[in-house]
Amino acid sequence: MEKLLNELKFKIVDILNLQDVNPDDIDPDEQLVGGRLGIDSIDVLEMVMMIEQDYSIVIDNKELGAQVFASLNTLTEYIHSHSTELPN
Repeated sequence: MEKLLNELKFKIVDILNLQDVNPDDIDPDEQLVGGRLGIDSIDVLEMVMMIEQDYSIVIDNKELGAQVFASLNTLTEYIHSHSTELPN
């Protein structure tokens, strides 16, 4: 799961164009949305599209999204447990 966590760090920095953020500086337990990284609802939509495209996982309601995007760890755990694209 560590590989997936690191992969997501790089993808988030890339797709959200976080120019002043080094992927290695993202704390997996810190708040993703509305936190230090400045991720907002538009950014969440970008991440949802990336997750659907790259991992074949649909996040289709606000309540689920709030849980999944609470932190990088919760996002990683959700993808790991729901993706059929990842090796176990």
